[in-house]
Amino acid sequence: MKGLTVFIFVLSALLILMACIKADRVRSWRESANPSAPEIPDSAFTAARVLLVVMAVAGVVVGFQGIAAEDNVGWSDDELTSAVEGATTALDGSSQYGEIHASDADFDADAYATTIEGEIVEHGGGDAPQSGVDAAPEATGNANEVNYTIRASDAELSFCMQVTRTRSKEGDYEPPGVAGGPGTVTVPSYKFAVTTHKGEC
Repeated sequence: MKGLTVFIFVLSALLILMACIKADRVRSWRESANPSAPEIPDSAFTAARVLLVVMAVAGVVVGFQGIAAEDNVGWSDDELTSAVEGATTALDGSSQYGEIHASDADFDADAYATTIEGEIVEHGGGDAPQSGVDAAPEATGNANEVNYTIRASDAELSFCMQVTRTRSKEGDYEPPGVAGGPGTVTVPSYKFAVTTHKGEC
């Protein structure tokens, strides 16, 4: 995409240069190449200049559209840095319900990776892409702690997000109307501590 955009800008510049060539110089070149060729009227040069300028302007417009499209497809390091910082702030201290009857060791790292990716995209800002983020989970040996290496398309930087899940019993939920009475079914609540630093985990 970058190569094509550069080519379009170079071609547009050449078209402008061609439009600036004086008619007398073109006539002189033509006469030296073919002395018997008929004379070219000034109106033909005017029409050619208009056509060349219109083509050059169209090329510049297409080139800038290509730059905008490329910016929307790939992440810059600044965009990713800002988005990761925003996602870290949003996720740190957040809470989430677990599965009914799940043990405290049942931390679905892949499901939380989707949460992280969604938060990063949400905090990417208006110019950032709406996809292309990958949060790859890595086990730490602690069932309630997972590290995520975060990368994004076209960004050179990567980040390590460390997520620690803690059971928050005061936030547990007991659904009403469950057979067996209150306390027989509990939806566990967890809180998350999230920190991030540059580089892979």
